[in-house]
Amino acid sequence: MGIEHMHRGAYLVGVAGGSGSGKTSLVRALRERLPDGLVCVVSQDDYYLPKEKQAVDPNGKVNFDLPTAVDLDALARDLATLVAGDPIYRKEYTFNQDGREPELIELRPSPVILVEGLFILHHEAVRELFDLRVFIDASEGAQLDRRLRRDAKERGYGTEDVLYQWKHHVLPAYRDYLLPYRHLCDLHVVNEINFDRAVHVLRDHLLNASTKVEPIALQGL
Repeated sequence: MGIEHMHRGAYLVGVAGGSGSGKTSLVRALRERLPDGLVCVVSQDDYYLPKEKQAVDPNGKVNFDLPTAVDLDALARDLATLVAGDPIYRKEYTFNQDGREPELIELRPSPVILVEGLFILHHEAVRELFDLRVFIDASEGAQLDRRLRRDAKERGYGTEDVLYQWKHHVLPAYRDYLLPYRHLCDLHVVNEINFDRAVHVLRDHLLNASTKVEPIALQGL
């Protein structure tokens, strides 16, 4: 991997980590610190299958923390489309928020494409597209604290529901579908307290990488 092996048309970066590790926050921080038009952000969350197609655990609870919960093949196809210089369109995933109509998202080709999600390393067709793989490390306690705060604020989940999902869905997924690929990553970002230094390092790296991307990445803008 590395800049010399990048895909024609874009530099693809995969950002993986457990639920509450800080994937979305890291990607957002990078986008805010890079010039407009340089970065396209793709979220695995927008590829979740409808609720009726999700697996149910032995207690009758829907389990969204499985690779089968996400259309990862569609994600791989869309990433290839972006690299080829064409835009993609997806409906945002609203985490089953009743009454909220999902918006249609247009993602345009850019020199740097940041992809974040739980299972982007587990799915080989997606994993092999990346020029740089980033794994965000945080203790299980830190991840749980962040998930408790986020799910209460953004999704209206009670503490009991969050703890159930954590024990029966989230932790098993982290141990089965994330940790086995940690050693395949080029960069480990520790986000126990903050990741400010890592953001600066990654920003400089992506600025450098973007100068070596072929012009096809700007098609469709």
